[in-house]
Amino acid sequence: MSKRIIHDHNHDGIDRRGFLECMAWAGTGALCMLSGGVLKSYALSDMREVTKALANADFSFVQISDSHIGFNKSANPDVSATLQAAIDKINALSTPPSFILHTGDITQLSKPEEFDTAAQLLKGLKTGQIFYVPGEHDVLDGTGKLYRERHAMNSMGDGWYSIDIKGVHFVGLVNVLNLKAGGLGYLGPEQLDWLEKDLKNVSSSTPIVVFAHIPLWSVYPDWGWGTDDSARALSYMRRFGSVTVLNGHIHQTMRKVEANITFHTALSTAFPQPAPGTPGASPGPITVPAGQLRSLLGITDVNFISGQQALAVTDSTLADMGSAMMHPMGSQQ
Repeated sequence: MSKRIIHDHNHDGIDRRGFLECMAWAGTGALCMLSGGVLKSYALSDMREVTKALANADFSFVQISDSHIGFNKSANPDVSATLQAAIDKINALSTPPSFILHTGDITQLSKPEEFDTAAQLLKGLKTGQIFYVPGEHDVLDGTGKLYRERHAMNSMGDGWYSIDIKGVHFVGLVNVLNLKAGGLGYLGPEQLDWLEKDLKNVSSSTPIVVFAHIPLWSVYPDWGWGTDDSARALSYMRRFGSVTVLNGHIHQTMRKVEANITFHTALSTAFPQPAPGTPGASPGPITVPAGQLRSLLGITDVNFISGQQALAVTDSTLADMGSAMMHPMGSQQ
């Protein structure tokens, strides 16, 4: 089985049929592997194929996003409980992930007590280090000072940085300050100059993982679901054999493949948002029947396969604990 999101160049967004298929994957659990610019998906029920695909994984990590600690409206009156459910899901994996990426909106209102609550909950993770980038809800003071003091003390500029882990180059970007019209993300010339210099020192054979809060591709610009100056950033990544871009912000799983770059947005642990372009809808929390909420929240597992420049990406919801625990690598995005 092989499917991918279709890019609609007429509105620089996504094909609705492709979006609905992708949402179906998230609800049932699927593995996606990038190899040679092609994204292949495997149902988690097909454990023979999953085991074969991941047998040589060197390490794995988990992406979580959009915890929104402090939010208490009808869409989810207890976001701490659903973040805890995500933590429990990660801790139940048979092999702990090497680390966690949190792609922003840790808090709802950038309040010290919200950061404190999130930190206390995340201390319950069995895995080691957590790497962060901010969401717009984490920098409501306009500077992100409180966020940086807690999560980006050794970063550059407004909080961007890069790290090398087991042969993979990771780049954390900040695109939630100085937002453009309609809420579009913005990287800015200083960060882009830094990114160009940072990547010049990396071999083109090195797998690259870029993570930021707002998508670096134009999911739906009318809702601010894109980054105004992402084209320049992406131009620096074209020479690499394998690039994976991980984002949050839109609270739903979507993927797009452009040559060597695979874009992936993650589910929230707090509340869902409507599908882009839904008639009569606008971005923001949507309320679903209580029994359905956890099927629309979740985490993402990512496995690195040495020698193949491949990243295997598996989405799972908070409702399908059983499928995640069947994962042969026990990993985690």
